[in-house]
Formats: sequence, structure tokens, C-alpha cells
Amino acid sequence: MRVPGRWRVLRFCGPAAMVSVGYMDPGNWATGLEGGARFGYQLMWVLLASSLIAMLLQTLAARLGIVGRMDLAQACRAHYHRPVALALWILCEIAIIACDLAELLGSAIALNLLFGIPLAWGALITGVDVMLIIALQHYGVRKLEALVAALVVTIGACMATEMILARPLWGAVAAGFVPRLDAASLLVAIGILGATVMPHNLYLHSSLVQTRRIERHAAAQREALRYNLADTMLALTIAFFINASILALSASTFFERGIVVTELRQAHELLTPALGTTLASTLFAVALLASGQSSAITGTLAGQVVMEGFIRLRMSPIKRRLLTRALAIVPAVAVLVHAGEDGVLQLLVLSQVVLSMQLPFAILPLIRFTNTTSIMGSFTSPKWLRGVAYGAALLIISLNAWLVLRALGPEGALASAGAMRWVFALLGLFCGALLVWITFSPLRLTQPHKTPSQKTENVLHSGGDDRMPAAADGTLHLR
Repeated sequence: MRVPGRWRVLRFCGPAAMVSVGYMDPGNWATGLEGGARFGYQLMWVLLASSLIAMLLQTLAARLGIVGRMDLAQACRAHYHRPVALALWILCEIAIIACDLAELLGSAIALNLLFGIPLAWGALITGVDVMLIIALQHYGVRKLEALVAALVVTIGACMATEMILARPLWGAVAAGFVPRLDAASLLVAIGILGATVMPHNLYLHSSLVQTRRIERHAAAQREALRYNLADTMLALTIAFFINASILALSASTFFERGIVVTELRQAHELLTPALGTTLASTLFAVALLASGQSSAITGTLAGQVVMEGFIRLRMSPIKRRLLTRALAIVPAVAVLVHAGEDGVLQLLVLSQVVLSMQLPFAILPLIRFTNTTSIMGSFTSPKWLRGVAYGAALLIISLNAWLVLRALGPEGALASAGAMRWVFALLGLFCGALLVWITFSPLRLTQPHKTPSQKTENVLHSGGDDRMPAAADGTLHLR
């Protein structure tokens, strides 16, 4: 018997909720707090624009997974030449490490604020904690989605209470949606963009939607696309309101009082005297911890998808988590040793700028694949959608180029860096050439080679099993 439409949508709920936690990770907290403390509500429009771009891109990622039956990493491996695919893989891994850096620092700081645990021990605890949580994959993707959804609800409830306590100026909030941008706010604006539109989430979303039973005929795919669109809009709208509340909290609490915030601990300590209750500080730390833990889960899953898709290397979640965490902890420890906790907030913002820099290398292939008839068939993106998507990509590339040119200019951060200035310039030229290549080079219009295990996994997905199949070595396959 066919399930009524109002209940059928529940079958497709979950992937967007998993993805949405990446839009409210500790990196978002850092950019939101700094943006609100330094510029008030001025950058609220950047947050809205970033969220709308995120909704568009995540919808395209879901379309690729549902219709093309490939995640973004698999599609890059199949349709670009191997050197290009390897370059895209390396850039994506750098973005995942930058994201994990934010999650590591955010969770460690939250444990320190709540229980007084030293930052180094806090980082170790969060790593072990996430490994235990990831074990839920053995019980199916639905259980993991339910856990992440519970963490998102926790974050939302904490921030809603903070808004009640902070009582922001709603007229000023509304005025913040009028676009304004200058050289002083450019870095934070790009950080907000990188923190909001997470490149590795595009890879993850295109994989997670394939864990649902979707028949191959056009009507079933059209239904899946419609319900996944609703799932994406709802989840990312919630993420937008949470991020907006972080920026508004900072603006109403710090900017209006002329308080300069240079670290998350400082923000936590100042909330109690500013709002008149210790509840504000406690909720801040609880939400920060939930944010770090939930985004670490999805970051590890994204790492699996990227590694398997680009180079067909399968790694257990534990090993993958250890690898990413080991690479992320080096810059974290270096900053803590040389700059102390004062440098943590700046490192968090910088990590989000790195994400923004990597974003075009995920967006442009995604747009091309969803515009290709041999991949998408009759579900190829219409012209208006292509125009909007390429416009969003051009905006992101332009902002990144502006930032790079300012850094390399006579008054930029790299003006006196000597040889390093030329190194960054050459890297910029290489990245620019790679962007041109992945945008205009002919695609290899061949289907990806599937190993017997991958064929079995596809059968599982099309047969209706929502669980993530596990290999004998404990490796969990998302596709």
C-alpha cells in the first residue's frame, strides 16, 4: 500500500540535517562573534546571502546524487583527467583539515569553559568522544541522523534562550540586511562565507541522499528531488537562524557596549555580567560543545566520502578521524604555544577563509555535472538555475581574488614577506589556472568503473536498505 504523501516526506528527511551541522560549527561561531563584535549587525546580509547560496548548492548536490547515482567525488574522478582529480582531492582534504581544526578548538574550549579541562586534554577527549559516536554507523544511518538532529535541537534551544536574554535591537537587525562591505570587513565577510558554505558538505550530501530507496524511473526521482528540496530548505533555514542569532548576540552584547572580543573564552566570560545571569554563559558553552561534536561527526563522514570517491581508498572511521585530527592538531598546538588562547579566535576565522578559498573547486564541477545531459538526462539544470549557480560561483571567486590581491598588495599582510609573497602569488596563479581548466575543459563522458563491492552497495541503496553497509574490516561505506 502506498504511503500517504504527507508521511512519505519523512523517508527523505535526514541527509540535509546531517549536512546542516556543518553550517553551524565552531568556525561559524568565530566569524559570527567577530563580525558582530566589530561591525554590529552590518554583516547580517552576508550571512543571508551565504545561506541562500548554500541552499542552492546543496540542492544541486542532492540532484547529482539522486539522478546521477554518484557523489561529487566519484563524478570528479570519472569525468576529469586523473591529475586534475588528484589536485581537487588534495584541495578538498585541506578544506576538511581546516574544518576539523575549527571543530577541535571549539570543542576543547567548550569543555574548558564547562569543566575547566585543559585545552590539550579537551582536544583528546573530543576526538575519543566522536569515535564512540561514529560507532552508531553500525546501527544504520538513521540512528546517526537522529543523534545529529538532537544536537542541532540543543544548539537551537540554547541560542533561542540567548536571544531572549540579549534582547537585540530588531530595527538594527533588519538594517543589517542592506548590503554594505568595505576593506575593513572583507576578511570577516569572506570568513562568514567560508563558514556558511562548506565545500565538503557538497560531497557528503551527494552521498547521503543515496542511502534512501529511490526507484530508477523519472517519477520516483522527481518525487525524491521534491522531498529533498524541502528537507534542504528546512534544515538550512534553521542553520541560518542559529548563525544569525550568534551574530546578533555578539552585536547586541559586545558591539553596542564597545567591547572588543578577541577569543571565545572572553565572549563566554563577558556574557554573564553583560546579560546579568550565569545562564547565558552556560548555554553559550553547551551550544558550542554540541556544535563541535556534531560537525566533527559529519566532517569524518565527509572525509570518508572524499577519500573513497577520489582515489578509491577505503578507511575505517576511526583511522580517518585519527588522520584528520593529527593533521589539524599541529597548527592548533603551534598557535596555543606561540600566541596562547588570544590567537585561537583568529585561527578559527582563518580556517574559514581557507574553506572559502577551496569552495570554487567544489562548486564549479558540481554545476558542470548537473548541467550535463549524459549525467542528468532530463533532469539537467534549466538555464535560469545555471545562471544563478554560476553567478554565485563568480561572486565567491571575486571575493577570494579581492582578498588575495589585497594581501599581495603594497599594504597587504604579505607585502614584507619576501619570498613567501612570491610563493603565494604562484599558488594563486596555479589555482586560477585550475579553475579555468575545470570550468572549460571537455569532460570525460564515461561512467565510473564500479568494483563488485560498489555494485553491491548500489543494489542496497536501490533496494531500500537505509543502513550503511560495513565491510569485513569494519570500514563503513556511505554509497
